[in-house]
Amino acid sequence: MKTVNQVYINGRFVTPHGEELFDLYNPATKTVIGRVRLADEVDAQTAIAAAKAAYPEFRQTTKAERMDYLQRLHDAVAEKTAELVDRMVEEYGAPLSMSSGTVARAAEAFRLAKVLLETFEFEKQAGAARVVLEPLGVVGLITPWNANYSFICSKLAMVIASGSTAVIKPSEMSALQTQLLTECLHEAGLPSGVFNIVTGRGDTVGTEIVRHQDIAKISFTGSTRVGKRIAREAVETMKRVTLELGGKSPNVILEDADLEKAIPLALSAVSINSGQACIAGSRLLVPERLLDEVIRLIKRHSADLTVGDPRQKSTRIGPLVSQIQYDRVQGYIRSGIAQGAELIVGGEGHPEGLEQGYFVRPTVFVRVTPEMTIAREEIFGPVLSVLTYKSETQAIEMANDTVYGLQAYVSGTDLQRARRVAEQLVAGRVFINGLYDLPQAPFGGFKQSGIGREFGAYGLEEYLEPKTIAGHESS
Repeated sequence: MKTVNQVYINGRFVTPHGEELFDLYNPATKTVIGRVRLADEVDAQTAIAAAKAAYPEFRQTTKAERMDYLQRLHDAVAEKTAELVDRMVEEYGAPLSMSSGTVARAAEAFRLAKVLLETFEFEKQAGAARVVLEPLGVVGLITPWNANYSFICSKLAMVIASGSTAVIKPSEMSALQTQLLTECLHEAGLPSGVFNIVTGRGDTVGTEIVRHQDIAKISFTGSTRVGKRIAREAVETMKRVTLELGGKSPNVILEDADLEKAIPLALSAVSINSGQACIAGSRLLVPERLLDEVIRLIKRHSADLTVGDPRQKSTRIGPLVSQIQYDRVQGYIRSGIAQGAELIVGGEGHPEGLEQGYFVRPTVFVRVTPEMTIAREEIFGPVLSVLTYKSETQAIEMANDTVYGLQAYVSGTDLQRARRVAEQLVAGRVFINGLYDLPQAPFGGFKQSGIGREFGAYGLEEYLEPKTIAGHESS
């Protein structure tokens, strides 16, 4: 059994003040594989003080110096790729393909931030004034368990690029992954206090970071419910916030779509990260007259959604992260049945032979109506709701009939028409005829899917404050 009994503050691994122990599970076997000693409010305060002390000097670093730090961070993470992948599979249960992609994106986040800095201008002219984009100060980064490495690294990359310093609170459920990643980041040799990592609970460490007057900004990825609470508490000290929250992403199949391509794509979109993804395409909107053909193809292609041991290359869907998450998804499946949706794939319980882990059956409901719970709430599991529409106008209205607005999908052979529909969908990103990796394009949501953007130049600007300087030079 692995034990994590240190946090990372001011460039050193130290024993936390907090004493609570938290068990860590392998979700594929439901067995305890480790234990973490959680940080508490005192640890958060110590980490914030370290970041605050490091900020005055770090904000004065040049672009070239920060680019060097980013390259070193990239190299340190990339060097331990195999170990990081293995740890993610073990503790989180993500299939090899997902785990490998997550580690690659984590390392790449630092390199892309370096490239961005090469041409990014921190000074601009606005009429007769000079506008200087200044770093914010100490930033609190609060990250979830469903892609631990990439969330930590993508946020930290922007902090470093901006010239700010950071206190990071990762999910306690990812402590083994976080420990290994922290060791990698430490090897990059950044100045002490520039980043600090304190694994603890949201109601202790997270709350202290959100409320503390020395934190200038919060970047949070997680549920809409928690994001709202953070926004309310952050306003007390006028913290800047970037909130990347939940989603109920629509996938609109147009009448001219190639269903032989669109349906496998739809199944991939809903099963991303075993369905534990805010961008999952969980609502499939299809023309009413094509429903029978859609059902036929879903039944055929759902057989490709192999559930099983995440270490097997053939596995596309691994276990869910915990018993709580398993129970949550089972509850939504029962809700769909009780409210009259037609179950055509999957259903309650474990896949046969996989009762030892938190495995669920990929599930598809058809003849779902917009008011059903499974059509409105984020499930965070591989559960697809199929709704029908009569016209393009109705499809757009149904797609936008949600409190969320994170991502959307459109499939159609007439690209002009597909683009026209995409432009009318209320979402931060819309993918046409595919799933795309766009680490330099802005990512974030409309409506209750969040505030602000991450990635690329738009993401970097979220960590900068414009200052106007105007006046005549003395003669």
